[in-house]
Amino acid sequence: MSAVRMCSKVSCSRPAAATMTYVHADATVVIGPLGRRAEPGAHDLCAEHAAKLTPPVDWQLIRIDSGQAPPERSHDDLLAIADAVREAADRADQTPPRTAPGSADDSAATGRRHGHLRIIGDS
Repeated sequence: MSAVRMCSKVSCSRPAAATMTYVHADATVVIGPLGRRAEPGAHDLCAEHAAKLTPPVDWQLIRIDSGQAPPERSHDDLLAIADAVREAADRADQTPPRTAPGSADDSAATGRRHGHLRIIGDS
């Protein structure tokens, strides 16, 4: 499967440059920057088809031009995300498991807890 999304127009083989969505209730067509991923109900268009598109009669056309390319994720961004995930996991490991009020925590009878799962040994 190709990583490059293509124009949704029949017989067009150019790469997509914009995404078109529409809202029937508001009679509105919106053409904006290419979405990060393909979504149901959204149509990818090449630059030429996006520029030439005209809405149906009595519909409003909104063009959203970001004017800039979407920001690239840097190595530092990815490391910051990984660190945040590790910190959250460490906090979850340090939090004592919750027990229902009035219940006895008998690990032999209930099994060992592992996250939200319970490991029950053979009897």
